[in-house]
Amino acid sequence: MVSRYVPLKFRWSRSPGRAPSRVLAGLLVVLAVLLAGCATGTSTGTGAGTSGGPSSAAVATPGWARGMATVPESRLPPEARRTLALIDRGGPYPYSRDGIVFGNYEKHLPKHQRGYYHEYTVPTPGSRDRGARRVITGQGGEFYYTDDHYDSFRAVLR
Repeated sequence: MVSRYVPLKFRWSRSPGRAPSRVLAGLLVVLAVLLAGCATGTSTGTGAGTSGGPSSAAVATPGWARGMATVPESRLPPEARRTLALIDRGGPYPYSRDGIVFGNYEKHLPKHQRGYYHEYTVPTPGSRDRGARRVITGQGGEFYYTDDHYDSFRAVLR
């Protein structure tokens, strides 16, 4: 059996060239939904602690964080927020290796001269050692968070 294509003819209830109000209203609803979806502050991050929607305080992405995963400070684990507060105060730090130069050997962060980055421990509850979580700071005011011992980073939006 062969099927034939039969074009459908639409008849508007109003004069030609003017769409019915229901169709126009539907298009406006679709447009509003699309615009609302574009306006939410989602990030490109993955994993726990990344932004999946707007944060309590919208923070613009700084130039140094463009193109990488981000996380608002408010979405970090409480231990990471406490580490950031210690960094802001200048210490004292609980671990002797806090504040040492971070070499960026994995090259996941933008390239800079040695000494540009420094690392700080983010305690991991239940861990017997320093754990895998760190905050890395840059001399230009950058803050990065890793929870997998330098395999990936998220720019911290403050």
